[in-house]
Amino acid sequence: MLLSIGAIVLGFAVLVWGADRFVIGAAALARNLGVDPLLIGLTVIGLGTSAPEILVSTMAALGGNPGLAIGNAVGSNIANIGLILGASALVAPLVVQSHVLWREFPLLMGVSLGVYLLLADGHLGRLDGLLMATGLVGSMAWIVHLGRQRAAIEPLEEEFAEEIPSGMSTTVALGWTLGGLVLLIVSSRILVWGAVNIATALGVSDLVIGLTIVAIGTSLPELAASIAATLKGEDDLAVGNIVGSNIFNMLAVLSVPALLTPVDVGNEVLIRDMPLMLVLTATLFFMGKGGAGNGTISRLEGSLLLATFVLYQGWLYITAQPQLPGA
Repeated sequence: MLLSIGAIVLGFAVLVWGADRFVIGAAALARNLGVDPLLIGLTVIGLGTSAPEILVSTMAALGGNPGLAIGNAVGSNIANIGLILGASALVAPLVVQSHVLWREFPLLMGVSLGVYLLLADGHLGRLDGLLMATGLVGSMAWIVHLGRQRAAIEPLEEEFAEEIPSGMSTTVALGWTLGGLVLLIVSSRILVWGAVNIATALGVSDLVIGLTIVAIGTSLPELAASIAATLKGEDDLAVGNIVGSNIFNMLAVLSVPALLTPVDVGNEVLIRDMPLMLVLTATLFFMGKGGAGNGTISRLEGSLLLATFVLYQGWLYITAQPQLPGA
């Protein structure tokens, strides 16, 4: 057990650092190639912050643990809104002014509903994975379109420009990109090994481990990025990181186990986990979109999001306890 716990701790530490190096390298490389900062932020950084979830799900699926992969994707989306945005709003109220984000909210809601409908038959198959992968390409194309059709004053552009490394040579950027990717692959393999061993030792399902320990751990890059952005007054960046990550989690992370090892989806995912994810996504939509003016996630709303996440994790813990004989 101690070895497995150590593997999880080491895996998370290297995963977070590797993801950071990968994002920095990829963003700097794209900037050196002349890509617009806003487009880098909406695509490269958005996909990069979901790299831990993607790699962990890939390793889990290849290792014959698709439940962990599903739990990781759904649980990360719940953690992103409940834990990360909730905690960020407690640090300071988040005011959404970005025109691009206002138009990304419906996309996230539509993607989440679409994926739920695909899973409603209780099976995650290769056709579902193909449809999700196609949706990923279409969503990225739409996001690029939004970036190019932005308003004259777009808060996200300035915030992304400040975050993307400048002055990094193409050779160094490429080195960090490849090095970060290698670290992600190795650390995700170690993490999955430890998580599966703990699930076996505790007598709980891979799904529950994916929804709890793994989902929270793979969301750490988004947590660090969002709180750092909030402290610097970059509210749109803090929210944008979550919106982009959740879109990629649904389409990129879930498509991996579907394409590699088709699996049945448990009823608990359809009646407990995904409905909560949809409710939180709809809540984010209404909070972030607001009325005629800017949307705001207040400290009170942030505390409610965080309380919902804590209660959900508590419910998972209670219901996951092995039943005693004769109970």
